[in-house]
Amino acid sequence: MKCLLTLLLLPLFYLPLQAQVRVEGTVESVGESLPGANVFLRGTQFQTVTDQNGAFTLAAIPQGEYLLQVFFSGKKMFTTDLSIRADEPLIQLRIELEEISGELSQVIVNGDHFDAYGIRRLGAVEGTAIYEAKKNEVIQLNNITANLATNNTRQIYAKVPGLNIYESDGAGLQLGIGARGLDPNRTSHFNVRQNGYDISADALGYPESYYTPAVEGVDRIEVVRGAASLQYGTQFGGLLNFVMKEGPEDRNLSLVLRNTVGSYGFLNTFSSVGGQTGKWNYYGFFQYKRGDGWRENSEFDSKMAYTALSYKPNDRFRLKLEYTLMDYLARQAGGLTDALFEQNPRQSIRSRNWFKVNWNLLASQLDYKINQQLKLNLRTFGLIGGRDALGNLGRIDRVDDGMERNLFVDDFSNIGSELRLIYNYRLGKQENAFLVGGRYYKGFTDRKQGLGPVGDQADFHFLNPDNLEDADYDFPGRNISFFAENVFNLTEKISLTPGIRFESIHTAAAGYYTGNTLVPDPVTGFARDSTFKVFEALDRRRSFVFGGLGLSYKPRENHELYANFSQNYRSINFNDIRVNNPNLVVDENIQDERGYNFDVGIRGSQNRKFNYDISLFYLKYKDRIGAILRTDPESFRIYRYRTNVADAYSMGLEAFGEVDLFRVLERNEKYRLNLFTNLSVIDARYQSSEEKVLEGNRVELVPPFSIRSGLTFGLGDFNMTYQYSHVAEHFTDASNAVRTPSAVEGIIPAYQVMDLSMSYLYKFVKLEASVNNLADHLYFTRRAAGYPGPGIIPSDGRTFFLTVELNF
Repeated sequence: MKCLLTLLLLPLFYLPLQAQVRVEGTVESVGESLPGANVFLRGTQFQTVTDQNGAFTLAAIPQGEYLLQVFFSGKKMFTTDLSIRADEPLIQLRIELEEISGELSQVIVNGDHFDAYGIRRLGAVEGTAIYEAKKNEVIQLNNITANLATNNTRQIYAKVPGLNIYESDGAGLQLGIGARGLDPNRTSHFNVRQNGYDISADALGYPESYYTPAVEGVDRIEVVRGAASLQYGTQFGGLLNFVMKEGPEDRNLSLVLRNTVGSYGFLNTFSSVGGQTGKWNYYGFFQYKRGDGWRENSEFDSKMAYTALSYKPNDRFRLKLEYTLMDYLARQAGGLTDALFEQNPRQSIRSRNWFKVNWNLLASQLDYKINQQLKLNLRTFGLIGGRDALGNLGRIDRVDDGMERNLFVDDFSNIGSELRLIYNYRLGKQENAFLVGGRYYKGFTDRKQGLGPVGDQADFHFLNPDNLEDADYDFPGRNISFFAENVFNLTEKISLTPGIRFESIHTAAAGYYTGNTLVPDPVTGFARDSTFKVFEALDRRRSFVFGGLGLSYKPRENHELYANFSQNYRSINFNDIRVNNPNLVVDENIQDERGYNFDVGIRGSQNRKFNYDISLFYLKYKDRIGAILRTDPESFRIYRYRTNVADAYSMGLEAFGEVDLFRVLERNEKYRLNLFTNLSVIDARYQSSEEKVLEGNRVELVPPFSIRSGLTFGLGDFNMTYQYSHVAEHFTDASNAVRTPSAVEGIIPAYQVMDLSMSYLYKFVKLEASVNNLADHLYFTRRAAGYPGPGIIPSDGRTFFLTVELNF
């Protein structure tokens, strides 16, 4: 392993000593300068965008032969050979672009298919967003070899360090990732978006993601860490944004057909259509997948559709409309105790648990270039959806009693709108960017809990809909926010990016819950159960301001030292302010969670040879909400008490590096051999708690060490990728329990997983094959307190998949 890391990290600090050249120029069309034109050396990391005067600079280019290309929407792409020689340190160019009716923006996005490494970083300013000095990653899905049919999280996010991944959904129906001590459950600690708008159940009151886009229809995934709080909201994890594909702009019609078969009855069909007709661009897909699942009682049936239509009459205006549908039904095998898992992890002792989701997302986006310096973006979005859970949630160490099942029904109706303005201006000789925006969001959740029918079918109806046995609540919420950031380029190499955000949050709960208590029987004198119903109305309003600051230093082209400090905030949601179980008591004075993220690191790339990002971070989590056990002093009843249990911190190292071995060794570039390593070392602990027993304990769901490595071999249109993952042992609750009878608390043992994926493209036919969990390692990443458990949720063993793709 030491040899592997040495080989990987050594080139990251190698800087060529040969002479380097600077290329300057201007881009014009019909006698006018073209700000915003993309200028790049094809197949390299050298790229830039022209300023407001149409000028550009490419610096520190090593000696060699290159292909210079320039792209601007609505113009013909310019291409010319460029020879870089040591005796000519400065090359000046004047480039004239011609008008055309079509566009070739897809070339800009993807570039050389095999030279992007499958991951890149966001520019300082992209569209109407600022990413300067923020730790971020962009996963280019067209440039990775992975199992896309199952949304395989372990493979897709393999190059993003520091993530803890729930690998308990082999079908890829739901995504579960966390970072730096944040719970991965349904990615609830990230602000999850699609094309820049919210897709979670209720971004304010219930930020869990029941919908995950089919990555076969996704162009790229943008991950921005906690510093995203200033522009996208107050989540500690940051931003996770799925950017969907669009129709190719150089074709009237493009059709893609993908069919995948796999182990245990897996079948996936994906069909997409898209293209450009005059000023209209369209794209849509439909995906259907089903399977029996690796475990007993885990069959599923899923349908997903997406359609988008955009109108762009000129380079200044664009309007886009989108609609997304997801509908799936899954039987849930339930959890296992530690003993049952060790006996047979594929077994299931729950056959009556079902889960269904219906999701309808609508969105519109308007982009308007007011002038060459000022751009506007308005995104409006809405959700009508729901999720139903039916089954026996009793302790997994007890036999299913076969009686009426618990039924949970959540209905969501949300709407929001976000306006952004970005202004590019010059101070002295430097270009700067100022972003200002505002957001209005209104969410409403209707939650019901009661008894469902006996039996084992997916029958989602209440036995007593007018008098529910457990709870009936409405959870309205409203959020108004304003934000601003500015990139001050102090010199050509140094920038400072301050930001500020104002939040006004209103969350409420209105409804009732029922419970049981012991009362003396008037006849016998013995204690008996008595049911009671409690009506309540809770209302929380708060406003606050928080800020952040980023610093960037670029000593040379494509290399950067960065630092960022950003405050974070997470409001209590309806799971924190409502009670529906007498065994769970909520602190009346429970408070929102506050804290901050701090990152400092170095990142860069070098002439298609290597790509790296190494950083240190510190996350402070004040008033972390959690549950602890307490005893009632009168009845001696033991109950769970939900409160702000303690402050906590998480600090560590996150490192990623990738190297093209053949280019580094200057061997035949006919072959490709890319090696990457992603590792994280994290120490996360509780501190300053009224519960002294918690102080010094490790924060749950934080692996102290994890490493994911991979090797990709390529020859022509053939690619093969091997991936290895190792995650160290970690805890699942604040008490750091090793094992409990209910299996809800306990350790996650260390585990190792290997995957192998291959692809081959021949003309319009592409073949893909993959083996997930190559060594058939038996492991688990999750202990669930509720659905889909309770108890241990095993991860899938070895599975095989084969895909045929046709492109027309």
